[in-house]
Amino acid sequence: MTEHLSRRDIDFLLHEWLDVSALTSRPRFTEHSRETFDAVLDLSEDIATKKFAPHNKKSDQNEPYVGDDGKVVLIDEIGDALDAYREAGLNAGGFDEELGGMALPNTVARASTTFFQAANASTSSYPFLTAGNANLIAKYGTAEQIDTWVRPLVEGRYFGTMCLSEPQAGSSLADITTKAAPADDGAYRITGTKMWISAGEHELTENIVHLVLAKAPGGGPGVKGISLFIVPKFLTDGTRNDVALVGLNHKMGNRGTTNTLLNFGDGTHSPTDGSGAVGYLVGDLHHGLQYMFNMMNEARIGVGFLATALGSAGYRQSLEYAKVRTQGRPVDAKDPAAPPVPIIEHSDVKRMLLAQKSYVEGSLALLLYCSSLLDDEQTLDDPEARDRAHLLLEVLTPIAKSWPSQWCLEANSLAIQVLGGYGYTKEFDVEQYYRDNRLNPIHEGAHGIHGLDLLGRKVIMHDGAGLALLIATVGETVARAREAADETAEYAEQLAESLGRLGEVTAALWAPGDPKLALANATAYLEAAGHVVIAWMWLEQVLAADASEAGRESVSAADSDFYQGKRAAARYFYMYELPKITTAFDLLAGLDRTTLDTEASWL
Repeated sequence: MTEHLSRRDIDFLLHEWLDVSALTSRPRFTEHSRETFDAVLDLSEDIATKKFAPHNKKSDQNEPYVGDDGKVVLIDEIGDALDAYREAGLNAGGFDEELGGMALPNTVARASTTFFQAANASTSSYPFLTAGNANLIAKYGTAEQIDTWVRPLVEGRYFGTMCLSEPQAGSSLADITTKAAPADDGAYRITGTKMWISAGEHELTENIVHLVLAKAPGGGPGVKGISLFIVPKFLTDGTRNDVALVGLNHKMGNRGTTNTLLNFGDGTHSPTDGSGAVGYLVGDLHHGLQYMFNMMNEARIGVGFLATALGSAGYRQSLEYAKVRTQGRPVDAKDPAAPPVPIIEHSDVKRMLLAQKSYVEGSLALLLYCSSLLDDEQTLDDPEARDRAHLLLEVLTPIAKSWPSQWCLEANSLAIQVLGGYGYTKEFDVEQYYRDNRLNPIHEGAHGIHGLDLLGRKVIMHDGAGLALLIATVGETVARAREAADETAEYAEQLAESLGRLGEVTAALWAPGDPKLALANATAYLEAAGHVVIAWMWLEQVLAADASEAGRESVSAADSDFYQGKRAAARYFYMYELPKITTAFDLLAGLDRTTLDTEASWL
């Protein structure tokens, strides 16, 4: 079976670059060691390979449907895989021990989940949404709510969702209309409709815990009036809450995850007086969106990981195909009757494979780096260091969500191209990977929203402290790389120039004091900034590879090839990809008004 995710690359990033074993000196992780981290990764890779990957295609070809009894029907293999996941205790990976968790570093827990995402995007979505749901309640909920809802979520007996969007509102949460009315029993009654709710209905667990945004009385206009509520499918006494499945959305990819339209309080299931679904307020009234950002940001990083995992799966399959598929002869072949060669010998196929490798492994490095920032934010002793980690993570989150979603999708497109005509047939998996991955530029905020977030908020927050911290942090890598030899030092100069241009362009965009003009091309800014950040990740990996080789008395042939592969992908990125930002930065610096000045009637 083709490897979906390179374990060698995971080990390199965790141990040779990020040095996750050093985390065991911090009080939260003292019970762990490299041995326990590696054991979790071994277990994850094994279950993902044996239980998740085998039904990936079957779940794509057999979508969920609503049976005659009104219940959602899934193929049996999904439940079997999730049972194996739960029985292994992997639901509990990143949670504190007092909640029944393993207290793994976020960096290790995220690496573990990536094996499952690469093996089966759809089935992996159920427990990973649940983890975000439980983390939010654990942070903002009462002790009673934690006992009632978080512990069963951590155990895997319950699954969780996030219910934000509505048919008429889409991503504009200020326009939601779901209402929450206080009731005499101290809870609330929720009425309204939620759309695009992943894992919103199924029979996989005893209960489903919905986290629902709704407007309660006394709030201000727009997002100021939004509160957050726990709305379970079943109440604690076993009564069915008034949460009704209206229908399933049928998607181009990720088909094994139910995607639902839900009605809250329409009377289909009425546990009380028919006044709405029972909901329990999380935290304070009218702070719901603030709380929900905890889960949304976690989910955004998760979408980046999912996009990367799918890009990796496609890359690994196209790489193996290129090694065995023979076609054509070298352009300088003297004998026209010579046997055809494996297509991996052709330069253009190498280009496509290098592009995939640079996108996928650059993305994975960024996402694990972001995960390490969360570990720092949560466990460092120094408050200033925790604040720096938090701020840097804030700046990187829109890039960590959007860049992999765009470019690992491109990796999937290139995987199809490598396979040629076979690539777009259902007999091979790469066409499914593309369809599955196409959802991710929309999941958790469409691409353009994250451009607005990055340019309109993150890089200018605290009078530009976010951008200044990013530039300073990348600058530290540049300074180290300038001391290296030859190509690495050249990369450092190229990255330094790109970094300087990023700062100059950001200032130029905001200089006129016109937000509408500044943000008109925010997507171009997001993509260019993302390329700068991924170039940084590649320079970090080259430095880590050099240090690993220099620190060993001897290097095996396999390891030598691995490190040379890192250098080749970095070379590709600096030669082919990073120069693309010049055009984008020129456009941005010129304050182009093409989109602003185009009338809707012209389109």
